[in-house]
Amino acid sequence: MISRASFYDGPVFSFAQAFEPFLQTHRVRQNPNSSPGGTMLTRAIPSSGEEIGVIGLGTYRAFDAQLTADKKRDLTDVLTLFFDAGGSVIDSSPMYGRAEDTVGQLLSEMKAHDQAWLATKVWTRGRDKGVREMDRSLDKLAAPHIALMQVHNLVDCDTHLDTLRNWKAEGRIRYIGITHYTSSALDELSAYLKRGGIDFVQFPYSIEDRVAEDWFLPLCADLGVATLINRPLEQGGFARLFRTPVPGWAADIGCTTWPQLLLKYLLADPAVTCLIPATSNPDHMRDNLRAGVGDLPDATLRRRLRNEIG
Repeated sequence: MISRASFYDGPVFSFAQAFEPFLQTHRVRQNPNSSPGGTMLTRAIPSSGEEIGVIGLGTYRAFDAQLTADKKRDLTDVLTLFFDAGGSVIDSSPMYGRAEDTVGQLLSEMKAHDQAWLATKVWTRGRDKGVREMDRSLDKLAAPHIALMQVHNLVDCDTHLDTLRNWKAEGRIRYIGITHYTSSALDELSAYLKRGGIDFVQFPYSIEDRVAEDWFLPLCADLGVATLINRPLEQGGFARLFRTPVPGWAADIGCTTWPQLLLKYLLADPAVTCLIPATSNPDHMRDNLRAGVGDLPDATLRRRLRNEIG
C-alpha cells in the first residue's frame, strides 16, 4: 500500500483530554502488552467496567478456510501478532462456515484460549435449535464458556434473548449482544437496546457508511451499551483509495497507511468500543493493530478526512 505524501499539517489531540467528560464513565487506558509502535488503547464495557482492546479480529471469510500448511501458518501468525499487541476480542458466527472450528483448533494448538475474548452468535429459529447451535459453537471453539453470545441479524431475537439471559445467569456467557450487517436495521436494533438487558450491539460503521454516527452511537453511549463495529474497512471497498498516498498530516497521528487512518477515524468516536476488521493476512493484521495506538484525529481532522474522501 502507498503511504507517503505531503499534503498539509493539521492539529492532533490527546484522546484523554479531548473526551475527558465522556471518559469519566467510559475509561480508556493503555494495555501493558506491546504493540507495533506503542501500546493498544482499551475501552471499558459500560455494563461491567471490563476493559478490552480497541482493535479486535473478525473471522468472516478470513477464518473460513481449510487449514493447509500455508494457511495455518498465516492464521497462526495473525493470532500471535494480535495477542502480542494486546488484542483479545475475536468475533465469529456459525454463519461463517468453518471459522469457529478454525479458531478453536488454532487456539487449542497455541494454548491461547486464556488470551482470547471470544464472541459468537446464534443464527437460527426456535429455542431448541438455538440451544443446539450455541452448544455446537462452544464445542467448535473448544470453550466451555465464552465472553459474548449475540443474536445474529436479530433472527428470532426475543426467543434467543430469553435463552441468553439464562445462560448469562448460569455463567456460560458473560455478555448478551445483538447484531446486524446493515445500517438500515439501526432503528430495529435501537428498539431492543431501549428495552434494556443488552450489553453489546454490533453493526456496520465506516467512513463511507456513517449512518450510525449522527444518532445511533450517541444512543449506545447514553444507554451504556458497548459497540462492536463490523465492516470498518468495507470488506475491500476501499481498494482504489488504498492505492493513493495518505495526506501528509496523517503522520501527526501516527498513520502511514489508509487502513490505519480510516480505523482511527472510527476510534475517535468514544462510543466505539472495539473494531473487528477481518483478516487472514499477517501484514494486514500488523497494519490494523497500528490504528489502536497513539493519538486519534480531532473533529477538524475527521472533517478534513471526510472531505478528502468525498
